[in-house]
Amino acid sequence: MTISTPTRRAPARWIRAGWALIRACHPEPALAVTVGVTALAAASGRSVAGLAAVATAVLAGQLATGWSNDWLDADRDAAVGRTDKPVATGEVSRRLVGVAALVAGLACVPLSLLSGWQAGLVHLAAVGCALAYNARLKSTPFSALPYALAFAAAPAFVTLALPGSPWPPVWLTVAGAALGAGAHFANVLGDLEEDAATGIRGLPHRLGRRASEAIAAGLMALVAVVLTAGPPGPPRPIAWGILGVTAIALGLGAVLGRRPGSPALFRAVLVAAVCDVALLLLSGTNL
Repeated sequence: MTISTPTRRAPARWIRAGWALIRACHPEPALAVTVGVTALAAASGRSVAGLAAVATAVLAGQLATGWSNDWLDADRDAAVGRTDKPVATGEVSRRLVGVAALVAGLACVPLSLLSGWQAGLVHLAAVGCALAYNARLKSTPFSALPYALAFAAAPAFVTLALPGSPWPPVWLTVAGAALGAGAHFANVLGDLEEDAATGIRGLPHRLGRRASEAIAAGLMALVAVVLTAGPPGPPRPIAWGILGVTAIALGLGAVLGRRPGSPALFRAVLVAAVCDVALLLLSGTNL
C-alpha cells in the first residue's frame, strides 16, 4: 500500500488564492481609509490601545465592504470582462469571498464596540451605509449619500471614544460628508463605461463624466476651505499652504482638462483629495 503525499503545488495554490482574496477586498481604499481614520484618532490623542481598537474596527468594516462588493458584482464583472476582479477571472471563488465578507462583518461588531457603545454604533452605522451602497444604492440617484454619511461619521467614531464622549464640531462633520461625496464621484470615474454596460446608474453615471469631474473638484475644494477656516483661531501657516496647493492643482486641472479625453482634472482631484486628508489630520489636533 502506498501513502500519497501532498504535492508541492498545494501551498502555491493556497498562496495564489490568498493573494486573490486580498485583491478582492479593494486593498487600496481599504488601507487608505483605515490609515486615515487611525491617524485622525492619533491626532486626537487616543491611546495605543484605542488606536488598535480603531484600526481593527475600521479594517474589518472595509474588508466586509470590499468583499461584499465583489461578491455582489461577480456576474456583472464577468460580463464585461473585468480582468482586475479576481472573482470574475476565477482566481478565487465567489463563495469564499462571500464567506470572508460575512466573517469580517461579524468581527466588525465587537471590534467597533471596543471604542464604547456610542462610537461603536456610529461606526457600525457607517459600515451599514457602505453595505447599502453595495446592495442597492449604487444604482440609484442617491449613490453619493452612503459615502457622505459614512465619511461624516468617521470623526464621530473618533471623538465619541474620547473622555466625555463629545460630538465632533459641525465644520468637521460637514468636511467629512463633502470628502465622502467627492470620493464617490472620483472613484466612479474610472468605471463609468463598465458600470453603464451592466446597468449601474448611480448619480455620476446620470450626470456624465465632465459634470462628475467638476463636482468632484468642487467638493474637494469645499473640503479644503472648510478644514482651513473651520478650526478655532486663525488658520495655521501650514493649512494656508495646503489650501494653496489644492487651489493650484484644481486650477491647473480645470484648464488642462478642457482638452477632450484629458485626465488632468481627474488627477487634480486626486491631488486635492490627498491635500484634504492632510488638512483633516491637521484638524484632529483641535478635537
